[in-house]
Amino acid sequence: MQNWHKKSTCRACGAAELSTIIEFGPTPLADALLTQAQLQEEELTVPLTFAFCNHCALAQILEEVDPKILFCRNYPYYSSVSPYGMNHFRQSALEIAAERKLTEKSLVIEAASNDGYMLRPFAEKGIPVLGIDPADGPAQQATQAGIPTLVTFFTQKLAAELASEGKAADVFLANNVLAHVPDLNGFVEGIRTLLKADGVAVIECPHVLKLVEHCEFDTIYHQHLCYFSLTALDALFRRHGLFVNAVKPVAIHGGSLRLFIEKQEKVQASVRELLAHEKQLQADTFVYYQNFAARINRVKTELLELLNRLKQPQVRIAGYGAAAKANTLTAYCGIGANYLDYICDLSKFKQGLYFSGSHLPILPPSKIAEDHPDYVLILAWNFAEEIMQQLAAHKAAGGRFIIPIPEPRVVA
Repeated sequence: MQNWHKKSTCRACGAAELSTIIEFGPTPLADALLTQAQLQEEELTVPLTFAFCNHCALAQILEEVDPKILFCRNYPYYSSVSPYGMNHFRQSALEIAAERKLTEKSLVIEAASNDGYMLRPFAEKGIPVLGIDPADGPAQQATQAGIPTLVTFFTQKLAAELASEGKAADVFLANNVLAHVPDLNGFVEGIRTLLKADGVAVIECPHVLKLVEHCEFDTIYHQHLCYFSLTALDALFRRHGLFVNAVKPVAIHGGSLRLFIEKQEKVQASVRELLAHEKQLQADTFVYYQNFAARINRVKTELLELLNRLKQPQVRIAGYGAAAKANTLTAYCGIGANYLDYICDLSKFKQGLYFSGSHLPILPPSKIAEDHPDYVLILAWNFAEEIMQQLAAHKAAGGRFIIPIPEPRVVA
């Protein structure tokens, strides 16, 4: 495999009945932040095509970039940076530990464990844990925090190796990773391999209904290969003898699903009701997505009209959040130094680098207090409330915020 290739069949069921929803055009890679030296090199851009499988209802992108390029080269995302995210997953961990009555004889395994953010609450209770993550930086942070971590991708082959060593999971965790997996069926089969007969897989992933409903098109990027409805997820897991027995909608990342998956079929009302709701909305058909492209372009038009209106001489606008989602938003809308002076981010791992595509410098949030820009465009809009609290001094000094999604607006 070279840098990337284009799929012609569904990532889940293998069917060829794919319908294109929208083409975003050549797009730089999300989270491929650049050093100053790299600014002189040619930057990789890859087409970005959002499509729908008419056979199993899976929304997906057709382009597939080599995972080693996406996740193994100075991957800058550290889950522990967001207090909101940390609290969300800590509460989830504590609930799981209590409900499953986990002890020192249990085992919790997490795929894409990042810096060990969710395994720490289990470890603090003396429950054995094992993290698996291919990104060296976050994995090292986890190991230093006392979370055993394998620096590799979770695959069906790895699952078989761990099972042969006698490892079996009482709880298998996978948060915001299922969408990233090129071999979707191998990943799910790996979960089945490692899960105890009475174990549970707890998986969180963004809900495509929220993406469409709130026009969250900036969450479509090359790391996110798949965009799941419960309908598509149910079919995927059943194909491997696993059952989505319960589902809990959660607010994080613009609206996600927390799935509880087991080897025995004990489907609860929460699953039946959401499946029925998706059926009623026709989310299992291409019809549901047909006006999505028009709504995306409306947000683009309105955001650029707003920025053009605000960007008068002497008016300065900073961006906040060098997030993966900001990559699609800025690339598709053509937002760079023509509107923004710089981008700030709380993560020290991103500060001092340059943003993909626009090559805007990424600076610490303290720059906003020093510089007093007139507006801050919140690129990581899913954490808008948290960011505005962090920048309370900016607001107190008369600064305003621009929130681009679901409808571009100015917040005083």
